[in-house]
Amino acid sequence: MATNAQIIEILSKVTTATLTTILLKKGLRNVWIRGTKPLRPGQPRLVGRAFTLRFVPAREDLATPESWSSPKSTRAAIEAMPDGCIAVVDAMGVTDAGIFGDILCARMAKKGVAALISDGVVRDVAGVLATGLPVWCQGAAAPPSVAGLTFVNWQEPIACGGVAIYPDDIIVVDDDGAVLIPAALIDAVLEAAPEQERLEAWIMQEVEAGAALPGLYPPNAENKARYGASKAKI
Repeated sequence: MATNAQIIEILSKVTTATLTTILLKKGLRNVWIRGTKPLRPGQPRLVGRAFTLRFVPAREDLATPESWSSPKSTRAAIEAMPDGCIAVVDAMGVTDAGIFGDILCARMAKKGVAALISDGVVRDVAGVLATGLPVWCQGAAAPPSVAGLTFVNWQEPIACGGVAIYPDDIIVVDDDGAVLIPAALIDAVLEAAPEQERLEAWIMQEVEAGAALPGLYPPNAENKARYGASKAKI
């Protein structure tokens, strides 16, 4: 089993587009988390283990400002987040209640959380950006979470953006959004990903040199042999 450092070192050089192709070849089609756009353009590609949080629809007796002091609150969940994790929040796609604001994001940044991913929105967007915490979500809304959501738990299976996420699955996120890699498949993906990137880089060189796509992308036997020969020269 690869270490977290090895996972980050390898996958930080692999696009989410390449990862979806690799996972498709392994039979996984539903791995791209819908609704996760970079809050700030140009955020770096990030890799980390999922720390999951789950909201359900707001219920008036539970979704109150007083709930913020509950033992099962977003505040308590943040204190449980380990350094380097990626917080993945199931907000049910709700876009009119911000799950976290600037203070909570500042605490996450201070704890070394790598990123926040959600199919919902944040609030206090200027303050959130000022914390430096990389965020991928659907945007911003002024109302607090309790205006539309009830927080229920952390570190349990969730559905975020239509994808099943389990604690400690691997998340890779870049300009194309967030992709899930099941923890059980990480070693196989680590083996395949660098080679897929090298192959696609070689194909791009061929395209730029004027080569036609049929037989090149995907490569036929002749082009696979040419690609192999090019690797041997390196």
